[in-house]
Amino acid sequence: MKHLVKKSRIVLFATALSSLLLLTACSDRNAQQRVTVYVSEDQVFSEPILRDFEKESGIRVDAVYDTEEAKSTGAMNRLIAEKENPRADVYWANEPIRAEVLRQKGICAPYYSINAKEIPMAFKDHRGHWTGFSARARVFVVAKKISEPPRTIYVYADPKWKSRSVIANPLFGTTTSHIAALFTLWGEEKAKAFMTKLKWNEVAIATSNGESADFVANGKYDFALVDSDDAVNRMRQGKNITMIYPDQGEDGLGCFIVPNAVMLIKNGPHPEAGKKLIDYLLSRETEQKLAFADCAQIPLHPGVKMPAELKPIDKLKIMKVDYAKVAKKMVEIQPFLREWLGL
Repeated sequence: MKHLVKKSRIVLFATALSSLLLLTACSDRNAQQRVTVYVSEDQVFSEPILRDFEKESGIRVDAVYDTEEAKSTGAMNRLIAEKENPRADVYWANEPIRAEVLRQKGICAPYYSINAKEIPMAFKDHRGHWTGFSARARVFVVAKKISEPPRTIYVYADPKWKSRSVIANPLFGTTTSHIAALFTLWGEEKAKAFMTKLKWNEVAIATSNGESADFVANGKYDFALVDSDDAVNRMRQGKNITMIYPDQGEDGLGCFIVPNAVMLIKNGPHPEAGKKLIDYLLSRETEQKLAFADCAQIPLHPGVKMPAELKPIDKLKIMKVDYAKVAKKMVEIQPFLREWLGL
């Protein structure tokens, strides 16, 4: 009798242990079936993409979105603060400059996605720390009443256009990146001289690219340098503006391109799920979705369908910049830009 009781206890123990091991295994599998992504791309455009990934992959997505007030710096600063104890697996940046800042701080891990092969090397880190996709171009929005529209960024310093142009605050967003790019191409002396001429020419300062585009659409100013999605959006609203890709001539600087960028966070909690999300974001299908969304972004893969308002990336003369150098310069010129603004 005692032998039977002892045997029953052993069976019960074995059963309980098996159940515990099974639950632990399921728990481990479920833990891997989720991914945390920090996002600085506008939520209205990024959230549908992440929901599609969730449905297609079965992986739960926990997304933390930047606010408009943070101007794309909130997620970056959070990742820096969490460096020693990372909570995110992936960072989806709306431009590569802040992704480069994070690379330089050792916050990302290299990952070469199979879907990145056809993306031009100009738009990805050769060490695999970040990869660009779905880009905006820096373009002019010009009032249709202008018979000879501007075609180069130099017109901002031309007395002919005095008090007739507007630009977004250079301390924020893609305007900061663009100015930093000019500093890397021209050098300190020429770039600072250009900025001084802008002040002499009474260039107006708007709070954002969107406000700059609205000022032109409403007839307050003749032209503005904005992102291509701001221009396309106003054109679709039937505003009296045209979009011009600047500096496309033989001797032109080329158009500054601002791709989204995605990176794998070093020591993130769910690296394999993070890699799957990166593969999805870098797919041709995702680029096509973002091209036909209201953000109207330019695919970096060749041959992806896109709306008629946009030019394919291989049909544009592109400003040749090193995004790593632009990232460093963006930090260096902050005191100058504050002084330039009178802050």
